[in-house]
Amino acid sequence: MTEDKMTRRDFARQCIAISGTVIFVSPALLTAVEGKTKTDWMAMLEDPVRKDFSGQPDLDKILSLFPRTTGKPAFDPKIIAENIGKLQTTPAINTGHPFLDLSVKTGLAYIDATFRGDHPKYGTGSYAKDEHDGFPPTIIAAVDALSAWGMNTRASQLFNYWLTHFVRENGTINYYGPSISEYGQLLHTAALLAERAGTTGWWENGFKALDRIAEYLLKMRMAAEKEDGLIGGVPEADTRKYAGKYFHNNAWVVKGLQQWANVCERQKVSPTTATATIRKVCTSLAQDTLNAIRKTWPADPSDWWLSPQVEPVKKPEHLTGKWDLASYTNYRYWPELLSSGLLPADMANRIVNARLSAGGQFCGMTRFMDHLDDWPLADYLYGLWSLGRKNDFLLSLYGHIAYHQAEGHLTAYEQVTFPPGKQAADYCLPCQLVAARAARLLVK
Repeated sequence: MTEDKMTRRDFARQCIAISGTVIFVSPALLTAVEGKTKTDWMAMLEDPVRKDFSGQPDLDKILSLFPRTTGKPAFDPKIIAENIGKLQTTPAINTGHPFLDLSVKTGLAYIDATFRGDHPKYGTGSYAKDEHDGFPPTIIAAVDALSAWGMNTRASQLFNYWLTHFVRENGTINYYGPSISEYGQLLHTAALLAERAGTTGWWENGFKALDRIAEYLLKMRMAAEKEDGLIGGVPEADTRKYAGKYFHNNAWVVKGLQQWANVCERQKVSPTTATATIRKVCTSLAQDTLNAIRKTWPADPSDWWLSPQVEPVKKPEHLTGKWDLASYTNYRYWPELLSSGLLPADMANRIVNARLSAGGQFCGMTRFMDHLDDWPLADYLYGLWSLGRKNDFLLSLYGHIAYHQAEGHLTAYEQVTFPPGKQAADYCLPCQLVAARAARLLVK
């Protein structure tokens, strides 16, 4: 077998599930995947796996489609096994499939392996450099995953440390390229943690830092009202040179400030700006953002290019293949716009359908440039779930745990190549926690 091709015999071997049971795979799908190269996969605009599942995707079938991703473990598997053995979750991790259960447990076990005590690390290798420590998605993902499974003391410890070490006096984040959306997501994380775990161990110190974040966002909105009302800023650390008025940023400012007002009222505390005023700002910013989206997106529903920003941009030929606006829109800007909950269902479904028709995913995973990059996938999964698109949700979740995690030790690298997959970037924690965050929705 060559590096990126597999024969019919090799493929047939992949049709043996972990249990040893032969899984039937349709002849159409067998034909679709046999002999394909990376170039072939990149040329496809529709997900070649999705169309073969007319109903609910089957995890065992998905696991049988391709050779599993290979790469070195981020940590000693013995340490991870020990961490798994110490897990005490509420509820118990029982998703209905042992492989998904193991993926959730592995993700939770990687949190303490990745952090240096309470100090955050984005990942290993190049991602263990100090410059990445303040990346907000690391703490957002960790607190969400831990509190989702009732590991509240640890979630509170980590959030308290982060807020007291990475929020400056003026409300900005001590990181080289925080997106505006991440400020809103941190306020949302605070409300989520208070709802799930209460405020013991983090609220007393965290309130002042969160209040500064809220004031920073409110001041930016006030300045933006002189124009069209939309806040301009960095959309993603990698693209910090391309600041603009991005829809996902403004949507998450709305969500974050709404949640901040909610949690302050529940805790009976008075933030610097009164909650009634905050709510008025949220209402007006939400309307301004939706109006801007309607003016920017094409009226023709068959036109798939839904620009992520107000500023005029050239329509790409497809979503992925190179380092450009389209790739970043597909892998982060659209998913975060979906997860914000700002869009009505018809507009949210347009994003999903655009991703599905213009080269946005492969076996449910996110295509980025010429490979796969799933660290922001939880936002897409939350968006799918809120739309009631459970089959698409399961395909993306199953594809992620099957091929974005390495065989055996289940390390989730930030980027992997098309199956047969190999590690394309170092391990990062937000990618490792996709399963732990999303699978909680499947457990009552």
